[in-house]
Amino acid sequence: MNAVTATSAAPTVAPFAARGITKRYGSLVALNDVTLEIPAGRIVGLLGRNGAGKTTLLNIVSGIVLPSAGSAATFGVPTDRLDTPQLTRLGVVQQEGGMISWMTVRQHLDFNASFYPSWDRKLEQRLLGELELDPKRRIVQLSTGDRQKAGLLLGLCHRPALLVLDEPMSALDPIVRARALDLLIERLRDDGCTVLVSSHILNDVEKIVDRVICLDQGEVVADAAFDELQETYAEWILSSPAGTLPTAYPEPFVLSHHGDARQARLRVRTNEFEAAEKFASDYGAQVQRRPLNLEEIFPLLANSRKDVR
Repeated sequence: MNAVTATSAAPTVAPFAARGITKRYGSLVALNDVTLEIPAGRIVGLLGRNGAGKTTLLNIVSGIVLPSAGSAATFGVPTDRLDTPQLTRLGVVQQEGGMISWMTVRQHLDFNASFYPSWDRKLEQRLLGELELDPKRRIVQLSTGDRQKAGLLLGLCHRPALLVLDEPMSALDPIVRARALDLLIERLRDDGCTVLVSSHILNDVEKIVDRVICLDQGEVVADAAFDELQETYAEWILSSPAGTLPTAYPEPFVLSHHGDARQARLRVRTNEFEAAEKFASDYGAQVQRRPLNLEEIFPLLANSRKDVR
């Protein structure tokens, strides 16, 4: 696993569970019959192309949006009945979260702290320094990146049990982004916090997640441990000194290919250990297997409904 697993005992109730949820906005179906469960004490990456339904799902988790059909529960409580006991255990960081523009960062932190008995002032002070955020500046004066830093403080400093992140670091520079990723792993290690993060920066997601959920057109097309995905998807490099490789491969686990009669690169979906050996024998070729990173796996997941039959 890529992320650190919390050592504290996992609760019996999942931080979030959905059963057959659908969300419609007029004629638009943002989510269609989605069933999933977010395991406790994990960092889960929520992936999908623009318009896949990621933000809608995150808003349902936090009770901002209610499903049109099906059932959803956060900390075991239906999302239409979330109240102070649940909301104070929930942290939400949005890409462009609404903040009061005339306030300074310090005023905004103090304002939010008044709602959370568990607000950690020592953590707040440390994060201000590590994220290089000036508490004296007004929200309206902040760059997009500094607004995201402020959002992370607002979401982290009450030590939530479930942290929901929607493109939280897209405007941060690489150095600060690396620090923010370390903070998420730290919260998991120290607090047993569950993290659900949606981001298009897949190189960052890969560094911290141990589970991946992928949406496509409002439906779940993948829900698996990241290690399992890396064992399932791979690139095979075929070499045939005799130049006998075909122009097409009929095997259903071959998702894409390019090359010529002497060498070809295939993207495949199979977790059978013997598959590569049999493939090499069938085509009289040598097969070198290379694992794929998350950025390479993602398009295969997003297209899995039409590619895998």
